[in-house]
Amino acid sequence: MSAAAPRDAAGWVSRLRERREGLQPPAMVVEGQLRRMVGLTLEAEGCQAPVGARCIVSGGDDSEVEAEVVGFAGDSLYLMPTGTLHGLTPNARVVPQEGVSAASVGPDLLGRVLDGGGVPIDGLGKVETDTRVPLVGREINPLTRAPIRKPLDVGVRAINALLTVGRGQRMGLFAGSGVGKSVLLGMMTKYTTADVVVVGLIGERGREVKEFIEGILGEEGLARSVVVAAPADTSPLRRMHGAMLATSIAEYFRDQGRDVLLLMDSLTRYAQAQREIGLAIGEPPTTKGYPPSVFAKLPQLVERAGNGAEGSGSITAFYTVLTEGDDQQDPVADAARAILDGHVVLSRQLAESGHYPAIDIEASISRAMLNITDDDQRSAVQRFKQLYALYRQNQDLISVGAYQRGSDPRLDEAIAYHPQLMGFLRQDYSQAVPLQHSIGELLDLVGTETAGHGA
Repeated sequence: MSAAAPRDAAGWVSRLRERREGLQPPAMVVEGQLRRMVGLTLEAEGCQAPVGARCIVSGGDDSEVEAEVVGFAGDSLYLMPTGTLHGLTPNARVVPQEGVSAASVGPDLLGRVLDGGGVPIDGLGKVETDTRVPLVGREINPLTRAPIRKPLDVGVRAINALLTVGRGQRMGLFAGSGVGKSVLLGMMTKYTTADVVVVGLIGERGREVKEFIEGILGEEGLARSVVVAAPADTSPLRRMHGAMLATSIAEYFRDQGRDVLLLMDSLTRYAQAQREIGLAIGEPPTTKGYPPSVFAKLPQLVERAGNGAEGSGSITAFYTVLTEGDDQQDPVADAARAILDGHVVLSRQLAESGHYPAIDIEASISRAMLNITDDDQRSAVQRFKQLYALYRQNQDLISVGAYQRGSDPRLDEAIAYHPQLMGFLRQDYSQAVPLQHSIGELLDLVGTETAGHGA
């Protein structure tokens, strides 16, 4: 080997490091051409780029469309635009860009409202950020994660006492349309004891963005929050990027040692955006039209939340899951239920009767509750649910007067307790009930007696 070889090797390593850090100009880029556009899918030939890479497509009116590589076949690349396709023409230039989609993060994001691409839409000027991280996040060794050991106060009595949530837990909020999902999210946004709140409004109605910021967060709430809004009229890729951006921002603050509350509304719209992309590039549909990639993407997003390493911060996440027609067996709802650490189900029947929040206690569960509650609380929760369930099982007989008091002492007790149980589950939107106060009210209501006095 010649004496120049070590120097050449050192230079090659230096150039590689500079390329990775974005300090060296990109190598010669081979441009391609747009050959076909079907729906939202662009097919380009003559260029090469990895999946996830960004490309710029030049339109006929000097406009530029940003797109991302979502697949390939043979010598063709399949691209999905992040914005409008207006102005594109056949044989338009396709120029691959260096790097992949990334998120700009930093402390100055607090109090700001961003679109799915990380661009501010609140009219307050540019956000000064000092760090860029990949949108897809970084894998975490499950053995290095801190366990869930501390309860989180969400300010909602029914959840605090009966479905206690731990710091670093991932919960699903399962609801159909018009049953108080947004109101419950707003309560948790205002009353949860967290250092930072990150809100992802993904695929919902555009008018709800301003209503959420002004009517629910307010100035005080927004000051400790970051809002990422990718409404329904944005491209499916932008909606997916919005969910990933909100998670990346939450990860940044967790790595700074802060306790983060991540609220994503909704996980279903994220899945539907991936369905649109998958079907557009030819992926075969499976259950209810969802391609397999949807069920691979869901855990990749959800697993990014949770606790960090011992001594670091946490991300406690609430993902809303839309149950179409109140069908709890919807494929997305079923998949989400399997990968989350619990779920809160909202009942249409309770909502229509004026009972808010319309939490169906029988159908809801917190899987981390065993590790963050004491014996007295768990005993009281068991007794509460037994009394509640026994009354619900016999509600029709009681309503029509077919049950005679004295026939079953356990049912008599459930009937006597029922008004108080329902009052415990109700809570005014403007009222916050702290964690310890919620547990105290539960113990005062049903005590710690167990199954001998319940159902």
